Parts: sequence; structure tokens; C-alpha cells
Amino acid sequence: MSAPALLAISHGTDSVRGRALVGGLVAAIRSRFADTHGGFVDVLHPDVPTVLGKLPAGQPAVIVPLLLSAGYHVRVDLAEAAAAADRPVAVAGALGPDDGLVELLADRLADAGALPDDEIVLAAAGSSDPAAVVDCRDMADRLAVLLGRPVRIGFLSAAKPTLRQAIAAAKDTGRRVTVATYLLAPGYFLDLVEAAGADLVTPPLLIDPAVPEALVAAALRRYTDACGVSATGPLTAAGRA
Repeated sequence: MSAPALLAISHGTDSVRGRALVGGLVAAIRSRFADTHGGFVDVLHPDVPTVLGKLPAGQPAVIVPLLLSAGYHVRVDLAEAAAAADRPVAVAGALGPDDGLVELLADRLADAGALPDDEIVLAAAGSSDPAAVVDCRDMADRLAVLLGRPVRIGFLSAAKPTLRQAIAAAKDTGRRVTVATYLLAPGYFLDLVEAAGADLVTPPLLIDPAVPEALVAAALRRYTDACGVSATGPLTAAGRA
């Protein structure tokens, strides 16, 4: 049987630039694993059933969510789409938490001009799913370890503290406040981050056509973890091919 297809499924956005940058990420994943197909879980089409319908009959697939935490879309929407499919379909983990993405966040901070005595706030989308909130807090903790200083967290929806609350608390220290933007691409949430009152805001993880290797590597790891097949062929470990 052929290796499962990789379905790189993003949230979807009304932002033209955001769509282009996420499309570039899908293309970069495809350049490493040819049987990669893009789609969306919300806002845009094609959706997962449509993408699956274009695969050869019976070919298995792995949905790799191009999402930064495992919230409702991963645990419910994508899980239901996989369960309803007419073929074996697995849902891989979200892209984060991931140490490569932590390093990318640190690079964005350095490139934006963050100073050693800045208060750092990680801006995350937020979710009503407690597991997704845990994922985001995990990323803040990992970033704090890498930077060697505390990192607060603020959420843009459905979780506390809100980003505005986290920024306000950070400003009470009297120091400059820099937000590390933990979003995949430009869109509505980035607009909220930029309007939340920080002194400095980093760009999202995708900012130009040069796709960060950390994102591609994270997606391919999730695929491999879900099905035991790498981008270059079956793994050799017993029982995983």
C-alpha cells in the first residue's frame, strides 16, 4: 500500500496576504513530500471531505493541522471529518507545542529589536478547549527557558488573561512591553495583537515567501508520528512501516 497522503489543513482567513503565506507553507511541505494536499477547516474551501474526494479510491490519509494548538478544530471538526471518511484517515497533532517554533519566536523577537529588560508577553489565539490553553502555556514556558527570563501569556479569545490584561500587568512594572506573536500568519487576530497596546509587536511566524524550516519540519514530524512513514519513505522500526 502506498504511503498515506498528507492533508495540510489550515484554519482559513479572509486576509489575502495570510492566504498567500499559508499557501507558501503548504507548497514548502509539498516540496519535501510530494503527496501533500492543502485544504481548510473553516472560512475557505476546499474542506477536508473535498480534498479526500480527490485522492485515489481507498488511499489512506493523515490530516496535519496547520494550527498552533489542539483546540476544537483539531479535536472535533477534523476528528469528525476523519471518522466520516470512506478510507483510513488519521488526525495528527497540531504544530505546537514545538521547540523549533520556540526558537522561531525567539528569532522574531531578536529581529524586531526586543531588549534584554523588556517585559515579554506571548500572544496566543486562545480556545475554549482547556488542552489548547495548556499547549499555549507550554509554549510560553519553553520560550521563557530559552530566553532566560519570565514570559507572560495573553489570549485573544476564549481564555484568560486576555492579551490586553497581560500587557497592562506587564506595563505596571514600568518596563517596555514586547509581544511575541504566536500566530501562524496575518489576519484578524494579528490586527487584534497590534491594537492591544504593547510597545513592540513581533510579526507572526509566516512573514514572507521564505518559509521557516521550523514550520515545515514540525508538519513533517506530525505526519511521521501519526503514520510511521517519513517524507523519504517507510520507517524501518519494527511495526512502524
